[in-house]
Formats: sequence, C-alpha cells, structure tokens
Amino acid sequence: MRNLSGGHVEDFVLVGFPTAPPLQLLLFVLFFIIYLLTLLENALIVITIWLTPSLHRPMYFFLGHLSLLELWYINVTIPRLLAAFLTRDGTVSYVGCMTQLYFFIALACTECVLLAVMAYDRYLAICGPLRYPSLMPSSLATRLAAASWGSGFFSSMMKLLFISQLSYCGPNIINHFFCDISPLLNLTCSDKEQAELVDFLLALVMILLPLLAVVSSYAAIIAAILRISTSQGRWKAFAMCAAHLAVVVIYYSSTLFTYARPRAMYTFNHNKMISVLYTIIVPFLNPAIYCLRNKEVKDAFRKTVMGRCRYPRDVAD
Repeated sequence: MRNLSGGHVEDFVLVGFPTAPPLQLLLFVLFFIIYLLTLLENALIVITIWLTPSLHRPMYFFLGHLSLLELWYINVTIPRLLAAFLTRDGTVSYVGCMTQLYFFIALACTECVLLAVMAYDRYLAICGPLRYPSLMPSSLATRLAAASWGSGFFSSMMKLLFISQLSYCGPNIINHFFCDISPLLNLTCSDKEQAELVDFLLALVMILLPLLAVVSSYAAIIAAILRISTSQGRWKAFAMCAAHLAVVVIYYSSTLFTYARPRAMYTFNHNKMISVLYTIIVPFLNPAIYCLRNKEVKDAFRKTVMGRCRYPRDVAD
C-alpha cells in the first residue's frame, strides 16, 4: 500500500470477484459480451430516436435520455471490472476512485428521478390522453429532463464533498468491483458520522421521493385502467406501462436495499451481487424491456439499421 504525505492512502485495490482462473475467464467473457451488447442496444436507441421524426415526442425523448444515461453508467463500472479480470490488478488511484464515485452517484440519482418523470409522463398519457399534448409539451419535457440530470449531479457533488474530506490511512482493500459509498466509509480512519448522515438524507430524497412519485402515478394509472370498459382497452393501457414498471421494480428495490440505510454497510459478497443488478443487468435489459413490445420503436429501429428510407407500414404504438 502506498501512502501520500500525512498518511493519506494514494490508491485503493478493488477486489472484484476473486475466483479460480477458469471461472474468472468465464466471467470476463460474460461481462464483456453484456458490455458490448449494452453499448450497442442503447446507442442504437439514441440514434434511432434522434433520426426518426415520428419519435420526437416526450415518451421517446425520455427514453433517449435513459439510454444515454445507461451508456454513461456502464462505462463508469464495467471497464474497471474487465481490466481486473485481465490483469488481476484492481488498483485504482485515490483521485480515480473519487472521480468514479462522483459520476456513479450522479448517474444513479439521475436515473431515480428520470424514472419518476417517465412514470408521470405515462400517467398523463393514460389518464388524460386528449389533453396530453398540452399537459406535456416539448418545453416541459426538456425542463424535466434537465432537472433530472441537474438534481443527480448536484446530489453527487454534495455527497462527495463530505466523503472526500475523510482520511483514509489503510487498509486500502475495497471488497467491491467499483468505488462505492459504503466500502469507502468503512475504510476511513476519521469520524464518518456526518458523511453517513448526509449520505442517508440525500438517499432518502433522491430515492424515496421519486419512488413516491412513481407509486402515486401508477396508483392513478391502475385506477384509470380498471375503469376501461373493454378488456382489450385495459390490456393495451397496461402494456404501455408494464415495461416501465418492470424496470422500476428492479432498480428501486436494489438501490433501496443498498443505499437507504442510516449507516454504511459492512460489505459482503451479497452486496456485490445486488450491485450487479442495477449497474450491469438493468442497463442491459432496459432497451429490450422498453422496445421489445413497442412496434413504433421496432419499426424505426429496422429503418435505422437497414438504412431504408421507407418502411412498408407505419404501425402506431
């Protein structure tokens, strides 16, 4: 372990997933394939929405922002894990660790708020379809997206302001595959109560408040769906939101378990597996979950990939 002057740790060692060499090779191949597919899927969604005028609507505007966020998300976490598999050296500098932590927190908080915005958008579309264009104009969609990004990065800046002031004298072993809050707080040799309190309060604001907005939106949506007279109409309305609801359940349940606690967790292997859900699996599944049953996106996707100016039919969502 190398230290800076004053006993400050200069670098950390990320343990990752220590296993036998054959299993490490298998995990490397698995995560590398997921990484490439996630990059491809989300990049194609962003490009497809950008190049297709019929998708320039709030619903797909938010979906494009979510895919852009996921592209950034996986590039914060997976490359370091893949490098550790290849070199068996998970060393990361102190500055590099804090930089990774800042962007990870910012993107995680942004996704929490953005998922709530998307739930509110679906609420307006289902509960007020005739007034939807006036209730969710493009100017409001732009402001909501900007607020999601701004609140996420501001929250991360406040958390890092307190975490970076802590002293790290050693050991410098982080039982994780990226620099996360709890592992770092458990390594500090100074008083961490204030940093824990700020982390807990901001986690409540950035996770529980958006979750409350999601629950409220879907409660109103379910009530509206039950009032639809035909079963076909109820199924169509529910299908519009089922994909978003699946992502919300996976993402919020895993983040709540990990971060909405008053004190830092002592890391153990189960926490790493839960982290895989919201840092790797959710970005990988989001494109399929949102677009697999959406004919409008699939048609636009085919036109983008195949390079055709026209597609035989234009199927509405």
